[in-house]
This record gives sequence, structure tokens and C-alpha cells, in this order.
Amino acid sequence: MADEQNVTRGARGFDRPLFIGVLLLTAFGVVMVYSASAVTAFHDKHNSTFFLTRHAIYAALGLLAMLVVSRIDYRIFLKPWVAWGFLVVSFLGLLLCHTGIGRTINGASRWIGAGPITIQPAEAMKTALVLWLAYSLARKAEHIKSFSIGFLPHLLVPGVVMLACLLQPDFGTAVVIALLTFSLLFVAGAKLGYIMLAGIAGSTITYFLVTGSEYRLKRWIAYLDPLSHGNRFGDGYQLSQSLFGFGEGGLTGVGIGDGLQKLLFLPEAYNDFIASIIGEELGVIGILALLAAVGFVVWRGVLVAIRARDEFGTYVALGLSVLIGLQTLANMGVAMGLLPTKGLTLPFVSYGGTSLIVGLAAVGILLNISRGATVKAAETREETWLSRGNTKHPSEGAEGVSV
Repeated sequence: MADEQNVTRGARGFDRPLFIGVLLLTAFGVVMVYSASAVTAFHDKHNSTFFLTRHAIYAALGLLAMLVVSRIDYRIFLKPWVAWGFLVVSFLGLLLCHTGIGRTINGASRWIGAGPITIQPAEAMKTALVLWLAYSLARKAEHIKSFSIGFLPHLLVPGVVMLACLLQPDFGTAVVIALLTFSLLFVAGAKLGYIMLAGIAGSTITYFLVTGSEYRLKRWIAYLDPLSHGNRFGDGYQLSQSLFGFGEGGLTGVGIGDGLQKLLFLPEAYNDFIASIIGEELGVIGILALLAAVGFVVWRGVLVAIRARDEFGTYVALGLSVLIGLQTLANMGVAMGLLPTKGLTLPFVSYGGTSLIVGLAAVGILLNISRGATVKAAETREETWLSRGNTKHPSEGAEGVSV
């Protein structure tokens, strides 16, 4: 009886620091989205709170999804029909972007929608791929050193997904998927030589994809020198304005609400380039605080992976943590001119319904894995206690009284 109570008590707990960290980041995102979007919303929609209202609704739905998912045993994804089903549905979503219900924005077909509802399948696909890779790597753990069983299948499936992303085109997501796949293969114990060869092949393919595409080549040239005469008001305009925002912010920023780049100067100020608005209004200190907050969330996710009760939980937690970290570095790297322009959101902060809801639901999976880690810790304490010759349960005192 005491044994059951101990496990039940452990199952209720989850990683509260992780939960609080994500909650604070989401709240911060709501504030910054309003600051970055109010002028654009009034100009385009005649309602300064248009994007704020929608983002707040997305945040509420995402938090609800996080709490619900945190109560669902993550090991359900160990069932083949669940792991494969989520992956296939997400992949079909990518294909639907090229059909009649797909929406093309700025030359990219990355969305499907009906009426006011718009979904970006690539956001769900990244989480689905983490779950599938974790499922497959855990199932093939004994053959991970094998090229034909442990390595090649884990390149082919992500490769097909990356191809679908490139057709949208969504080069940024394809790169993130590649780095995510290599990270999980490395942790799972795949041969380093295979990973290095695949990395070299991937780099070669990337080179030809960039040089063989006119718009990607222009972005690369603009990235190298965004302030040149030819790029300043051309392909380098967005990056130039973003850099001006960071420069204006200095150490402490101009104050929330007082930035200038959001006054219709910087495109996508509340979305892909919200980091520039944060840098302008909160300065270097604000950017460092944001990086520290995201770093804390990633660190807690890695701890969840280390403490997970099984290999599958370790791979899932690590994959989701790496995904959050990669997207954050990519988004802020683009805004600061450290990386070529790519359409990736800043996790939990940028405006975007699908990315926010899916991201928070993914945190729900992390929280559920941490619940299992709590049970594992409780079981370990019990085994240690009994191995020392004690006859009573560790939840009871010396006289058998529950403590």
C-alpha cells in the first residue's frame, strides 16, 4: 500500500523550474508581440491589438495543450501506429501546402488554412520527427552501429522530410532537421565516421542548393554585406533594419514601447525579427536575459533527458531540448546578421499560432517525462533503503509511522 502511495505521489510531480521558465518566456512573448505589432496592426487592420489578441489566444491554447499533454504517458509514442501515424499525418500536411487549401505568402507555400485558421505543418513535423527518431533509435539500440539498420534508415526518413521542406521552400527548417538528426544519432551511439561523412555530403548539397538558386544566392550576398549600396534597400533591407535596431538599443535599450524599427521600418518585426525589437527596446541586457532564460529551459530539458526512466524518454527529451536551442540560436543569429536570413520563429516569444501551440505541447511531453523520472527516483530510493537491511518502507518512520 505504501509502495503504491509512493509511486502515485511521485507521478504527480513534474519539473516545476522548467514549467515556470516556459511560462515566463510565454508571458514575455505576449508583451513583446504587442510592443512590436501595435503600429502594424493599426496600419493594416485598424486595430492596434489585433495581433496581441490572436497571440494571447494562441498562448492560452498552447498552455492548455501543455497541461493536457503533460498528463499523457509519453510512452504512448512507443507504439508503432502512434509514432508512425504522427509522422505521416505531419508529412501529409507538408504536401497539402501545395494543394488548393495551401497558402503562399512571400513566395513560400508553407501554410494550409480555411478562413481565419492557418496552420504551418512544418512546426508539427519537427516534433513528430523527434518522436519518430526516438522511437526508432530506442527500438534499434542493439543495431545502432550498423549502417544498414542503425544509421541509413535514420537518414532516409528525415531526408524525405527535408526534401518536402525544400519544395515549399523552407531551407531553414530543412537545416534544423538535419542538425537535429545528427545530434540524436550521435547521442544514440551511431558511428562517428558515418555521421561525419553524412555531414560532408550534406554540406556539399547545401552549397549547390545555395549557389543553384537565384533567391538563396541573393540572400547569401546580402548576408555578407547587407549595408552595401546594392543591398541596403534591396535584399539586405530587412537585415539592415534589424541591425539598426540592435545598434540603437545599446546596453540598456530605449525602453519597451519606444523602439523605432516597429514603426513600419522592419518587416516581420513581431515575428521572425522580434529579437531585433527586444534588442532595441531592452538592449544587450535584455538579449542576454532572454538567452539565459532559453538556456535555462534547454538545461532543464537536458536534465529531464538524463533522469528519464528509459532510453526512449532520454532521446525524446534531448531531441526536444536541442530543437528549442537550435531554433533560438538560428532565429537570433539571423536577426543579428550572424546567419543568412531564414524564416524560423523564436520559441515561445515570436508571433505564430502553430509554432507556439506545438512548442508548448512539446514542453508538455518534457514535463510528462519528468514525471516518470520522479517515479524512477522514488523507486531507486526505495531499493537503496531496502538494500541497507531496513524492513519498512522509506516513507515510514522508525516505528512504522508514515512521515
